[in-house]
Amino acid sequence: MNRAKSRTSWLAALTLWRREVVRFLREPSRVASAAVTPLLFWGLIGSGFSGAFRLPGGSPEAEATGFLEYFYPGTLMLVLLFAAIFSTISLIEDRREGFLQGVLAAPVPRLAVVAGKVAGGATLAWLQAAPILLLAPLAGVPWSAASLAAAAGVMVLVAVELAAVGVVFAWRTSSVQGFHAVMNLLLMPLWLLSGAFFPVSAAPGWLAAVMRLNPLTYALAALRGALYSTSPVPDAGATGLPAVAPALAVTVAVTVAGFLLAVVVARRPSARRAPE
Repeated sequence: MNRAKSRTSWLAALTLWRREVVRFLREPSRVASAAVTPLLFWGLIGSGFSGAFRLPGGSPEAEATGFLEYFYPGTLMLVLLFAAIFSTISLIEDRREGFLQGVLAAPVPRLAVVAGKVAGGATLAWLQAAPILLLAPLAGVPWSAASLAAAAGVMVLVAVELAAVGVVFAWRTSSVQGFHAVMNLLLMPLWLLSGAFFPVSAAPGWLAAVMRLNPLTYALAALRGALYSTSPVPDAGATGLPAVAPALAVTVAVTVAGFLLAVVVARRPSARRAPE
């Protein structure tokens, strides 16, 4: 009996995951925008700030680090952030169309539903960020198979973390407009204060303290460390980011906590159905 129930749960999670991926791949405009927009963002902003950017410290390595190279991990984080969070909008659409109510009425545990939605959102986020990972040499980041694999692994972890956060908010939000408003209010400050756009070491004391409390600061530190896992980090110590080991530990803890919170929220009565 337990084996049959477990099999049903896995099948439900897998079905929801597959549904998210298929819906994404059937929308060519969404696929194209996912690939082009981050590249424009990285290229235009990176080129615009490259002449004025200098890391604190004054070391030759810090002086040699251009903004395109510094901004590259932040661009990857930006893609993961928006792709994972906004992929969970499908949860609100599923509720409006009645699909979610049908899933919740089935003899399937909420854990399986959350797992399927989080896995789907994380997969979409990773698929959108992975091609940009191959552009590391263009940013001046040393490339190797080991560092590529390490960065890809950290990206999986971060994508799951962000998708779980998206499920938490989407489950309790009754409209797409409300979800956009809340996410835009939270996402951009979280990203800006992660060390993606400017280093923690260059921020005023109070702002640096806020940045060190930001979970994305640790996710970015883990990603940056993975990208330079087989070569010396040229700006080590100049960014003010946490060391790789504690950053990875915090990211794992936040990911687990986010997923568990999503399960708890899913077990409560869902938000009322959005008006037509």
